[in-house]
Amino acid sequence: MKYTIAFVTGGFAGEAEVSYMTAPTIEKNIDPEKFSYYKIDITPGGWWHTTPDGEKIAVDKNDFSITLKSGKITFDAVLIGIHGTPGEDGKLQGYFDLMKIPYTSCNCAVSALTFNKRYTVAVAAFAGIPVSNSILLFRKNFKEIPEEIKKMKYPLFIKPNNGGSSIGMSKISQENQLGEAIAKAFAEDDQVLVEEYIEGRELTIGVFSHKGEIIALPITEIKSKKDFFDFEAKYHGVSEEVTPAEISEKMQEQVSETAKKIYEVFNCKGVIRIDFIYNKEQQKPYMLEINTVPGQTAASIVPQQVKEYGWELRDFYTALIEECLDQ
Repeated sequence: MKYTIAFVTGGFAGEAEVSYMTAPTIEKNIDPEKFSYYKIDITPGGWWHTTPDGEKIAVDKNDFSITLKSGKITFDAVLIGIHGTPGEDGKLQGYFDLMKIPYTSCNCAVSALTFNKRYTVAVAAFAGIPVSNSILLFRKNFKEIPEEIKKMKYPLFIKPNNGGSSIGMSKISQENQLGEAIAKAFAEDDQVLVEEYIEGRELTIGVFSHKGEIIALPITEIKSKKDFFDFEAKYHGVSEEVTPAEISEKMQEQVSETAKKIYEVFNCKGVIRIDFIYNKEQQKPYMLEINTVPGQTAASIVPQQVKEYGWELRDFYTALIEECLDQ
């Protein structure tokens, strides 16, 4: 049986840029022998499918279908390629749940939780996973910098609490930089996370489930040419990514096992990517955040790790789609 798949891209936030960068890699690696796919562009102005001859067809949101000259198209599953809202924060997942259409990502509740960095680290800490000390600020209550932030240990990371791709993030080393950094983060989100810096090596790892098994991909070490791994470092080559990471067997096992535990604790589905700082002095990995729709551009980390694992990307995307169809 050949399944009909909707591949959704776009989004409502600045991260839509990353979604469009991701799309060609995914499209090129959807197996045409197993799946017919239609790309759906979800934008603030509407949900659209563009035909090969350039005609824009609006999606019927009543049942998530499109009507072409050949007839009405409905979908067996959805391959989610949207970074940021509404594809990574649970909104689309809730809609697809109502439509009873399976999809290749974490469910609505998990997506919403992990999109909120502060809530994510709180749940992780409750499960015994090491995380950095942090404080959450809300725009509606923010009048001046709280005293507890001034007592935090520098350097500090200041970042939007919801979202990804490190947009709006700053690393500061002294108190007089707080105001500007907080304003920069509030420009992207109504919530801002202030987090103590953890000294160590920056490691990131993809994790996915396949035939009932949680699989940790080979680890990548991020060596940013900037002071930290921000949007420019991630997507414009201002970093060196070493896959597999040149780390000890003990470090590799610690990170992989912690990543698989996180996947299980958060009840994740599909492929996620977890960022860590490995603190050499304490000899343990600190979880930074969970990305439930990790980047899939030609330069992205998960495709690098999949190839190092020994899989072709076509086999990987087939596995993700088949996994969601089986649930």
